[in-house]
Amino acid sequence: MRKNIKLTAGIATAAALALGLSACGTSSDPSSSKDTAGAADKPLVVAASPTPHADILNFVKENLAEKAGLKLEVKEFTDYVLPNTATQSGQVDANFFQHKPYLDDFNQKNKTTIVPVVNVHLEPLGLYSKSLKSVKDIKAGQTIAVPNDTTNGGRALQLLAENGLITIKPGVGTNAKLSDITDKKGLEFKELEAATVPRALNDVDAAVINGNYAIEAKLSPAKDALALEKADGNPYANFLAVKEGNEKDARVQKLAELLNSPEVKKYVEDTYKGSVIPAFGAVAK
Repeated sequence: MRKNIKLTAGIATAAALALGLSACGTSSDPSSSKDTAGAADKPLVVAASPTPHADILNFVKENLAEKAGLKLEVKEFTDYVLPNTATQSGQVDANFFQHKPYLDDFNQKNKTTIVPVVNVHLEPLGLYSKSLKSVKDIKAGQTIAVPNDTTNGGRALQLLAENGLITIKPGVGTNAKLSDITDKKGLEFKELEAATVPRALNDVDAAVINGNYAIEAKLSPAKDALALEKADGNPYANFLAVKEGNEKDARVQKLAELLNSPEVKKYVEDTYKGSVIPAFGAVAK
């Protein structure tokens, strides 16, 4: 039986409070990097999105961790903010839910010091619809929902541009915003928090949805997407991350090794059948 720990409002509040106090941590403070690095006998607590991140971690916990001498505890978070603030404050030891462009943007905006450890997988971003069968069916006057965070929003607009649905300014890349669209081709856009986009599918003509949220909504990116990101050269691999200074924690290093193991590769390929793709190795600077 899975024994994930869901984040409660109380824990969320504690995480926010601890974030404010973390700058005053001492060697006896459980959020301090010195104490964390020396806690080899304690469980490694990892914050993760439910699917596929927590699923992958639970596979490791149930099949690989004990033999490797790792005690692993998984906490599920359903948003893109609390996993990083909880990691920064020491409420959790690590997190697994994000890619490098998102983390860079988050660190800059929130003055956090989260760093990547190792890449694990890629979740292709996709365009979905409940009523339309192909990209060619999308016409002027229709509405497309897109994520409202900086990195995934720009990524979504790039996907739409690559499929001829909009034109955006040259050179903006994945930093594109709605204001960078030079030709909407009559389309309307609705910006929503990434986690809520799948629920809007009944209210819009199409939506660009992150891979993990698509899977949670019982969508198959490999089968159901009208358009899907290409894996080649994609900078959006999801990785294990920690607060800076905790990269060498023996527990973190052990988990990184297990997440890049042949067993995890097979699990991802067999379970997600192309909707989630193994992307092992070092994170690009």
